[in-house]
Amino acid sequence: MEELTPARIVEELDRYVIGQADAKRAVAIALRNRWRRQQLPPELGEDVAPKNIIMIGPTGVGKTEIARRLARLTKSPFIKVEASKFTEVGYVGRDVESIIRDLTELARSMVQEEQRELNRARAQELAEERLLDLLLPRPPGFGALDERGQPRDPLGEEHYKRTREKFKSLLREGKLDDREVEVEVTEKGPEIQFLGGADLEQMGLNLKDLMGGLFPPRTKRRRLSVPEALKLLRQEEADKLIDPDKVNAEAIHRTEQSGIVFLDEIDKIASNANGRHGPDISREGVQRDLLPIVEGSTVQTKYGPVRTDHVLFIAAGAFHMVKPSDLIPELQGRFPIRVELSSLGRDDFVRILREPENALVRQYPALLATEGISVSFTDDAVEEVAAFAARINEQTEDIGARRLHTIMERLLEDISFNAPEMSGKEVSIDAAYVRERLQGIVENLDLSRYIL
Repeated sequence: MEELTPARIVEELDRYVIGQADAKRAVAIALRNRWRRQQLPPELGEDVAPKNIIMIGPTGVGKTEIARRLARLTKSPFIKVEASKFTEVGYVGRDVESIIRDLTELARSMVQEEQRELNRARAQELAEERLLDLLLPRPPGFGALDERGQPRDPLGEEHYKRTREKFKSLLREGKLDDREVEVEVTEKGPEIQFLGGADLEQMGLNLKDLMGGLFPPRTKRRRLSVPEALKLLRQEEADKLIDPDKVNAEAIHRTEQSGIVFLDEIDKIASNANGRHGPDISREGVQRDLLPIVEGSTVQTKYGPVRTDHVLFIAAGAFHMVKPSDLIPELQGRFPIRVELSSLGRDDFVRILREPENALVRQYPALLATEGISVSFTDDAVEEVAAFAARINEQTEDIGARRLHTIMERLLEDISFNAPEMSGKEVSIDAAYVRERLQGIVENLDLSRYIL
């Protein structure tokens, strides 16, 4: 984090998201402020609130991608939640705390995976030893000592050890991959779901653990190939090397200090100022339920209590029908930073098609190359695709950069369908090909509403 200056964060985001400089600067500063807070003395840092952000802009302009890439860049636990889902029928107020529970679960999975990677070499060694025991069982009386404390059969044991070392070499060279072994696999018991789980967790109870004794794990013998058996045994050994208490503690710490929650469709729970009745009451209720976790509260999870005081919340919405000021004042006050993301035009689409590392004009040729087809896009084809995307967005619903996906799928539909029979061919997509495939659809406005 020390090396991730705001300028460096923006530079990294530029590799995947085109434009939207204001939003990138805002998230970069918010992330740097989090690092700065962690450098303060605990008594001072405790009172520094996170600089939560509201992103305002139409769909498909990069709001979610900026937040997701930011989390990936810092290896932070990240969860995306549609705020509007809490207005659904059957919604219960405390369900908003499930956001933090899910975030903690994700953090735990991240920590667990990191621990597995750290223990990978040791787990591999232990798995190899277990597999060798299956491939070359120890002879009866191996390791037995006589009355003088000496091995009863030193020559036999020496011969077994040499054979075992030879088998280990063959295993590592892949010369035993065609063999099969019988492995004892632990089967998971039936998954039990309890209603009212949130309330139980608030009481510090986990019924699944309490009921676990009724369904002890069962084992089953399976015949597997040597590579499959080695993979399975390595996973088991890696899990045995992990201390669950340490993993739980680190997951909670990471959630509290590094967690990022992306609240999408925040505008859908904003109430219109022209009278609060009917559905507006439900929307305002969701805002009030969200308020405690955004302000900072303690949420009970099955791994322990998690404080949300320093979790970073990034809210986003189109705000076509309402304004950010239509949110309740208390919630507005917890999002001090507001940035507006601009709609995307033809020039932006050209850059999106060319510049990012995961650009579509790189993705599609790579996908079709798996069928042995060489596909390339000329510069004028890229310009033409961008022009069509901008035109359709103007004439119909503006869905931002997502329009490029629909157009590219339509453009390459025939090639994708016939790809298995076109192996070895080279295809160059130029502006004429783009016009031939798309012109009729784009000119027919009713048709383009359905197809593009």
